[in-house]
Amino acid sequence: MSDTAFAQQLRDKIISDPDVILEDRDLMRALVAANERAMGANIVDLRGVAMARLERRLDRLEDTHRSVIAAAYENLAGTNQIHRAVLALLDPVDFEAFLRNLTTEVAEVLRVDTVRLVLESQHGGEDAVLRRLGEVLCVAEPGFVAEYMRPARGGQPRQVVLRQCQPQSEAIYGEAAAWIRSEAALALDLGAGRLPGMLVFGAEDPHQFKPTQGTDLLGFFGAVFERAMRRWLA
Repeated sequence: MSDTAFAQQLRDKIISDPDVILEDRDLMRALVAANERAMGANIVDLRGVAMARLERRLDRLEDTHRSVIAAAYENLAGTNQIHRAVLALLDPVDFEAFLRNLTTEVAEVLRVDTVRLVLESQHGGEDAVLRRLGEVLCVAEPGFVAEYMRPARGGQPRQVVLRQCQPQSEAIYGEAAAWIRSEAALALDLGAGRLPGMLVFGAEDPHQFKPTQGTDLLGFFGAVFERAMRRWLA
């Protein structure tokens, strides 16, 4: 096929289907640049300026769209993760297995390195249950939970606190405090007449739990856990 015939065929194709050109951003950019060169440096093409602005706006919209989609997928993945953790939480049929399950299946589903349940008690000291469940259960003096979850800069206490580990975290994690770098602390209301408790997720990654992250899903998990605990304690 000669160049003339090919050019005519291409021209006919563009005339019959101009969207081939209009929807191709690279082609449109090349055509605008060629038009500007043909007009010379002393002429400002307002159409080209307007198109450049529209392209920038489109780029920003596309970036926003991608961010929204990514956030939606991340939220969906987080929701599914919490749902699976709740199901794992409800599997055990006795209290000791319920607590041990926190450090195995629940920790694996939530992708945390350690889980600790803190219960305040008027009567400290070792007993047989604490010795058996020392890997997950921690007994503290009254007031420990409120103090541990107190915001660093004051303000109202929150039900879920996400942060890097505090200096007093050794009381919770023991020897593991040397490598736990971030944590999620969930306040637990264990019912009328009972001292409060706290569920703590610890991670070696210092950025796994940050104050800027949302807490709704962890708050939901904490609400399910404290209701399960009330039934066991009853």
